[in-house]
Amino acid sequence: MDLSLRTVNVTRYILPLREGGSLPALAEADDDFKYVLKFRGAGHGVKALISELIGGKVSQVLGFRIPELVFANLSEDFGRSEADEEIQDLLKNSCGLNLALHYLSGAITYDPGAVKIDPQLSSEIVWLDAFLTNIDRTFRNTNMLMWHQELWLIDNGASLYFHHNWDNWEKNAVSPFVMIKDHVLLPQASELDEVNTKFKTILTDDVLREIVELIPEDWLHWNDTDLTPTEIKDVYFRFLILRRDNSDNFLNEAKNARAKVI
Repeated sequence: MDLSLRTVNVTRYILPLREGGSLPALAEADDDFKYVLKFRGAGHGVKALISELIGGKVSQVLGFRIPELVFANLSEDFGRSEADEEIQDLLKNSCGLNLALHYLSGAITYDPGAVKIDPQLSSEIVWLDAFLTNIDRTFRNTNMLMWHQELWLIDNGASLYFHHNWDNWEKNAVSPFVMIKDHVLLPQASELDEVNTKFKTILTDDVLREIVELIPEDWLHWNDTDLTPTEIKDVYFRFLILRRDNSDNFLNEAKNARAKVI
């Protein structure tokens, strides 16, 4: 599987997508496609982009439908004519390499009351989010889309939150992830044991290393650590390995949480 990302140049800012806490935008690039653009200058900065990148590529490897991820260059002249000062500041602080997802025109937000997801796929998505410590796939905000009658996963920016408390990464890697109790698909996730066995064999060391190596060095110059970009990548890799090898911790947490809601 080719995990590489194309790089595009953003040519037009169309409109802000204010439902996202980090002010993502609908934008057009020099390949004439539209994208949901995530900015390095927003909220949690490059760490949210790293979460989106790793989460998206892990999802792709495991067989989920996700919009194509691309690196998106923003020139420093971009957005000078933007009237909204908040957006102008965001664009100014996001010069360089950002991340974007192909815009699924006509897609609608997944409604758990209208569409039931089968136990197998539900279990796969619950396992994915427990592995990635993704707190943001709830009834309030499903972060899933229906497009051409198929389910697509979006928005992994809230996952891998251990990197906001870098010193405790090993403890977080083996955590049970209690927030899985709020997952929108947990009630249907009856096949977690089977999924655990299958997904652990797919996420080999080589696959996880390849995903981590996709992180641009430009995103790894942090003020809150003395680690080099190479050392930061290594922590991400070791976190994912530890998380996979101790999956029983979050698997049992999910099964116990599910038993309380069915």
